[in-house]
Amino acid sequence: MNNQKNASLLLCIAMDLIGYATYAIPVFGELGDIFWAPVSALVFFKLFGGWKGAIGGAFNFIEELLPGLDFIPSFTLMWLWQNHKSKSPAEIIKIS
Repeated sequence: MNNQKNASLLLCIAMDLIGYATYAIPVFGELGDIFWAPVSALVFFKLFGGWKGAIGGAFNFIEELLPGLDFIPSFTLMWLWQNHKSKSPAEIIKIS
């Protein structure tokens, strides 16, 4: 992996950890989600861009607002999706 992808992955993990932080303080944490949800969605859109960023940002916004869904690591999952390199059938079968 190159340094840019590593930095992006670290940022994604950090963003997910901030989202998890609302579990630390049960009552005040959910109130914090009201402020964190739009910020998180905007960062998601800016980070991934295009239709993936728009749909992912909307999903992230809803995920942060609804109680009990903060465990979904949406930033990290999107990073994995964008950086997954699919192999061709020849590479999988190793035809020479």
